[in-house]
Amino acid sequence: MNYPVWDILVLGGGLLVAVIATVHVYVAHFAVGGGLFLVLTEMKARRENDAGMLDFVQRHTRFFLLVTMVVGALTGVGIWLVISVLHPSGTSILIHAFVFGWATEWVFFIIEIVSLLVYYFTFQKMKPRDHIVVGWIYFVAAWLSLVIIAGIVSFMLTPGTWPETGGFWDGFLNPSYPPSLVFRTAFALILAGVYGLITSSSIQDAGLRQKMVRYCVRWLTLPFLLLLPSGYWYLETVPEQAKDLIMGSSPEMGLFTGAFLWITPILILLGLFCALKLKAPAQKALAYGLLVVAFLYMGSFEMIREAGRRPFIIHGHMYSNSILSTSLQETRQNGVLRTAKWVEHRDILSSDPKRAGRDLFRLMCLSCHSMGGFRNEILMRVSEMTHDDLLNIMETMGEDRGFMPPFPGNKGEGKALSAYLLETSQNQPSQ
Repeated sequence: MNYPVWDILVLGGGLLVAVIATVHVYVAHFAVGGGLFLVLTEMKARRENDAGMLDFVQRHTRFFLLVTMVVGALTGVGIWLVISVLHPSGTSILIHAFVFGWATEWVFFIIEIVSLLVYYFTFQKMKPRDHIVVGWIYFVAAWLSLVIIAGIVSFMLTPGTWPETGGFWDGFLNPSYPPSLVFRTAFALILAGVYGLITSSSIQDAGLRQKMVRYCVRWLTLPFLLLLPSGYWYLETVPEQAKDLIMGSSPEMGLFTGAFLWITPILILLGLFCALKLKAPAQKALAYGLLVVAFLYMGSFEMIREAGRRPFIIHGHMYSNSILSTSLQETRQNGVLRTAKWVEHRDILSSDPKRAGRDLFRLMCLSCHSMGGFRNEILMRVSEMTHDDLLNIMETMGEDRGFMPPFPGNKGEGKALSAYLLETSQNQPSQ
């Protein structure tokens, strides 16, 4: 409420963030697990004196460089851009609370870039031992980046004692941080195998292709021994309210939770099926199919984690509409329009009620709902409702509808918002 935001009525801010963030996370985890895949596979190739495997590592490094350094970097910048214009209040807290954490992560990221470029351009030119050392430098820097990011991301779901103390370590070493780090590390190793199948399935030599495909399948399947228990551990650390949402009390959560549970065995079985002696076109088709399935798996997990915070953007501290939990009574008493800094209409009676209602929708609803769009579309939901129905919803928000923040406005603002939504959805004047 203290910053201007980018109004995307059709898409809704949440959808745009979800798309960019999921692509970035999918590539960023590969950047971690794939780094370990490269250095261990090179060590194996040199130990076995396998020229074909070493050639595969070199070609896979080029693929790895292009995906992680180009796609990963662009989507990383995209996340910062989008969250800063769609949810500047939450972004401001993340920056101010963890400024030294971000600075440290960027140092590791620079080390990643330099070491990966050296690793790729000195392949077969540097002494094998020195080249492997460079590979380990890359992986350690990449994993340490994950160590920092996991702490900050998990903070949003389980901030621990940070709301009371404001301390860096109180927020960073939060309850869900350890299982989150283990879970994400395991998933990074799984993606190393998934992406490895893309390049290994294109090998021309049938014998080498089958050897590398089976090698990559082990990377895909074995980390599930770590992923599944860490996922349960992760679930047990989240607040009860978030756990209830994840297990289905939120209307849309059932879809994502079900998808995550069903895709788990599908991903394992498809990976094992890839290990069979198949023809090159079939293996390549399976590899790309696994790439899509793994993306859906990652996407469903991220949607579950994000939605588990509802109705907060930082659990227990800031609601999804940017209102602090400690400021709720103030906004209810004084009104949202009089409290917010970036609104055109502050007095409902002396302003155009429809424009005031639009300001209220933008401030209180747009972070979760779209208007005429795809995600949580509001007009379709209210098209058959009455004025009393909407007022009743506003009274029960945060209680019976625990996935929604409590209505932060006064009674007059509730009526103005109701009138705006009904007039917009039913295309008829509403007093």
